[in-house]
Amino acid sequence: MALYLITGAAGFIGSHLVHTLIQRGDDVRALDNFSTGRRENLANLEKQLDLREVDLRDSIGVLNACVGVDFILHQGALPSVPRSVSEPRPSHETNIDGTFNLLEGARAAGVKRIVYAASSSAYGNQPGFPRVESMKPQPIAPYPVQKLAGELYMQSYWQVYGLETVCLRYFNIFGPRQVADSPYSGVMARFILQMMRGEQPVINGDGEQGRDFTYVENAVQANLRACAASAEKVAGRVFNVACGERHTLNETYEILARLLGYPHPPQYGPDRAGDVRDSLADISAAHKAMNYVPHIGFEEGLRRTVEWYQAEFSASFHKQDGAT
Repeated sequence: MALYLITGAAGFIGSHLVHTLIQRGDDVRALDNFSTGRRENLANLEKQLDLREVDLRDSIGVLNACVGVDFILHQGALPSVPRSVSEPRPSHETNIDGTFNLLEGARAAGVKRIVYAASSSAYGNQPGFPRVESMKPQPIAPYPVQKLAGELYMQSYWQVYGLETVCLRYFNIFGPRQVADSPYSGVMARFILQMMRGEQPVINGDGEQGRDFTYVENAVQANLRACAASAEKVAGRVFNVACGERHTLNETYEILARLLGYPHPPQYGPDRAGDVRDSLADISAAHKAMNYVPHIGFEEGLRRTVEWYQAEFSASFHKQDGAT
């Protein structure tokens, strides 16, 4: 049986990978420093996995975590474009130095393959849709620059050392367990929680900017398929992970308001520095190489996400209402 190491295991996507692998009976080693990851995301799994509190910047701790591992799913990062703009140094140290430490640990430990969580923000605001992996990257903010540097490192370690690496460029992943109460939260999680609280969400810009929103189960599927595919088809390559559809923030707001029975229109604020205006992916390469097909569409993903937040947070809101 294979042993999987998941970095950022207590985070949004990482915890979904942990749960899926545990459910199908795989051995899992989970690594997180809990700076942004949440222990409750791994609740009731402590006895079923090897959980290690390690920072990616700790090269010895990372090396030790790699020993005996077959596959690494590298989700660990200090995410968010706005955070990287306001605080570029900690983002750099985690996203670039941490990724280098993992590659060195994997090389020394004889790991078979690393699947790396890359970012669609690497494409920047260049013209031409849908985004195809052969396009020249044009990242804007520090975060996409850092994630792109990670891609190049992954490809280098395949070409130079023969360490199998696969890079998955995520397009706006959303779903249950996404942090909703932070200034760096994903737009979907933030809108849902604000609507549930009766607050008025703010859309940065005119709301007509589009995103290829991708439900988290599709990203989990892509990671597992990237592990199972033959090296001839995937090693050293970059793949878009998305649904191949564009939805505006105004459209997203309207659907969420309908699902939650929220009656108010959005407020509009200034554009955010470093943000990409639009995203839309060509996912044919991932389909051809590893049979990736997104099974959960946009509206179904929104419905599942809203149901999770209602189950998770409604009780606390009722308690607050009762207290006042």
